[in-house]
Amino acid sequence: MARTPNSSAPAARPKRRRLLSGLLAALLMIVAVLGTVARALPADLQALPYVPVIVSLAPWFALIAALALLLALFSNRWIVALVALACVAAQVWWQSPFFRPQQALSQAAVSAVGQAHAVTGDHYARVMTLNVFKGQADPQAVVDLVRDERVEVLALQETTDAFVKQLEADGIGDYLPYSQVSSSDGVYGNGLWSAVALDRPVDDEVNSSASFMPAGTVDMGGTPVRFISVHTTSPQPGYWSQWNRALNELSLMQQNTGTAYVMMGDFNATYDHAVFRDVLGSRFSDAARQAGHGLVFTWPANRTGVPTFAGIDHIVIDRGMVAGQVQSKHVNGSDHAALLATLQVS
Repeated sequence: MARTPNSSAPAARPKRRRLLSGLLAALLMIVAVLGTVARALPADLQALPYVPVIVSLAPWFALIAALALLLALFSNRWIVALVALACVAAQVWWQSPFFRPQQALSQAAVSAVGQAHAVTGDHYARVMTLNVFKGQADPQAVVDLVRDERVEVLALQETTDAFVKQLEADGIGDYLPYSQVSSSDGVYGNGLWSAVALDRPVDDEVNSSASFMPAGTVDMGGTPVRFISVHTTSPQPGYWSQWNRALNELSLMQQNTGTAYVMMGDFNATYDHAVFRDVLGSRFSDAARQAGHGLVFTWPANRTGVPTFAGIDHIVIDRGMVAGQVQSKHVNGSDHAALLATLQVS
């Protein structure tokens, strides 16, 4: 008696694939929802344990939601698809301004910072910030980057006395001879270096509970601009409230209306953190977002096989300023990438 071929096994394979795809879509959708909801929380709730870490990954939840959407469509999970689509839409709404320039640098600004050497005394400046990872960054690499990028104002965080001495030995004074470095604990400090004299330098402009944030005023073509080297508390277990407090203290800078500020440094927060947006308020702008060149990630920069995935370093500019040519640069020895921008003041 002849056997009838068993056609049920091949027919079952597409069903299993759809079932597995549907389960994976649902799982990814849940992750995307959690990330999207975390990003939408107000500042106080974002300071709850581990929530700041989740929010720092916000742009990546768009990819997770998009994958969930594709798998849901393949497996005919329409509710999952709708929820995933909503998460994609929310993330696109939040992240798309980073890809749309708000204002463009003038041709004069581009020409001024494109010279062979830094040009001071005008309304334009190339600036840079870098967390030097407890003095472990390569000082010569910092000096070389300052030279190659014609940097006029430099902000460094987590410096040590040994690092600063080596920075001087490697020739930082040839390009940025004026500086103000301060430390609240006598071990790690923050500093500013400038191509022109710093007027009214102070150890701590912010009166911060996180660290001394030194400042000095730079004359940019007759416009006084006060630069601050910023370093807030990192959002780590046991320090969630302190992280929120340190950023709230920075938001008080909005009240100093008689001074034009540029704050550069390691804010330990991304634009997706509500408390960082509170720092900006209606007065300040994030240089990377204003420039519209795309998302600029700066951390972590020293982990093999792990790309930089969070933009926690910022150049924050005041009203009447334009930022452009924003980019990050790797510096050996640091867990942060350097962040650079060209500034134009009116």
